[in-house]
Amino acid sequence: MGRTKSDNQLKEYAEKNKDKTVLMTGTGAPIEDKLNVLTVGERGPLLMQDFTFTDEMAHFNRERIPERVVHAKGGGAKGYLEITHDISNFCKADIFSSIGKRTPLAVRFSTVGGESGSADSARDPRGFAIKFYTEEGIWDLVGNNTPIFFIRDPIFFPSFIHTQKRNPQTHLKDPDMFWDFISLRPETTHQVSHILVMRVNTPQGVIHFNTTDNWCNISITLYQCNSTIGRFKTDQGIKNLTADEADTLAATDPDHAIRDLYNAIADGNNPSWTMYIQVMTYQQATTHKWNPFDLTKTWPQGEFPLIQVGKMVLNENPSNYFAEVEQIAFSPSHMVPGIEASPDKMLQGRLFSYPDTHRHRLGSNYLQIPINCPFNVRGGKVNNYQRDGPQCVTDNSKGAPNYYPNSFNGPLDGAHTCPASRKQTSLHVDRQPASDVKKYNSADDDNFTQVGTFWRKVLNEAERKRLAENIGNHMKAAQPFLQKRAIANFAAADPEFGAMIQAVIDKAAAKILTKVALNNQ
Repeated sequence: MGRTKSDNQLKEYAEKNKDKTVLMTGTGAPIEDKLNVLTVGERGPLLMQDFTFTDEMAHFNRERIPERVVHAKGGGAKGYLEITHDISNFCKADIFSSIGKRTPLAVRFSTVGGESGSADSARDPRGFAIKFYTEEGIWDLVGNNTPIFFIRDPIFFPSFIHTQKRNPQTHLKDPDMFWDFISLRPETTHQVSHILVMRVNTPQGVIHFNTTDNWCNISITLYQCNSTIGRFKTDQGIKNLTADEADTLAATDPDHAIRDLYNAIADGNNPSWTMYIQVMTYQQATTHKWNPFDLTKTWPQGEFPLIQVGKMVLNENPSNYFAEVEQIAFSPSHMVPGIEASPDKMLQGRLFSYPDTHRHRLGSNYLQIPINCPFNVRGGKVNNYQRDGPQCVTDNSKGAPNYYPNSFNGPLDGAHTCPASRKQTSLHVDRQPASDVKKYNSADDDNFTQVGTFWRKVLNEAERKRLAENIGNHMKAAQPFLQKRAIANFAAADPEFGAMIQAVIDKAAAKILTKVALNNQ
């Protein structure tokens, strides 16, 4: 009674697999006795010739791979994207070529800053990564459930993530680390305002939040660059937890989001999201008042309305978590014809960092792992000149030449096989008359206008009150000089914003003083 599909997973496995199977070593040899090691006499030492033991133990010692540096805690599923609206005038990618076309996909949902064992209810952005198995190769969309990010220059990314992790001496989460960095980098003000208001975080589960990512693609009808942001809106409705509800779940069911996703699919209640894009033409991008490739800014939907594309449906749970969720590897550099990288500095930094960490975690042949391989590519086989390396599990291209160019019928590049309409487009991305190569300081690139608009025009009175309470209650553990510097940033967006946060901190400090006074009586 009261057991869910996830609770009964082993029971259902036993019911579906009634035939007895033979237990074997990793080499396929039948095992005579799996309950006892081989020893010299009943009380004697074990023998190294007991391969059943050494085979098992050696593998056990190596069964953990490095945890993801970011997005360590997560769950996943499989499904498809079905195209419902024609956007061929905006994007030439084959995945969007016809209404009704379905492309298989795998998705991973995650928190960002916590470790693998952290709670699903943590107040944190949510990662939402999608791997499309297109006929032209793998296309990965790697985004979050907030429309902006903390920083706009990738040089800060390692430092920012360090502030989300643990103090290197105490091994404890440290509010001074977080608020020190946040207050020193005012461009973080916009994202902090999003993640600490309940309307964005903390979602009740992974099926109850939206996601945002961006890419740059080329229109084959207009022959102009269209900078494009992709958005997936949940069809289940946005639902969030209060701070008290999140704390309760962290203590009673820290894996509630993964459990809810598994059970929804197992029960046949397949979650879905509607896919939209926002489009900015090349001319609009060059004349817009903000840098459209600044990840700390949003694209106003009043200026760049949502254009419906299709429906993403998740209808299959992973057959094994490690094989299909822990080993799945996403990267925004995994692109297909029609999808091209924008000049967003954060995106440019991610193009390197993602596959680099995958090669560290999973090996140089991580794209041969079944969940990562482009199995849906036309012809059913990836042809290239990559060879050898650890964990090569394919035929390694057999006897084909391993160099290019060659005279022995090796695969040819697009110069020989790709029509002009499918080739990458030359693009001038800087509006300056001349672009000097140097390190540009972007620290003061209007960090507060959009935050003020968010505070005054997007949030209602109750949401403004909750946001100020959430920021103040998070900030109250930081040192006073950090509080003062951080509040100044929020006040720069709107004076009321800063004043309300200060009031929350003052109230918390008064409570502490009252408690101390009572204890001294």
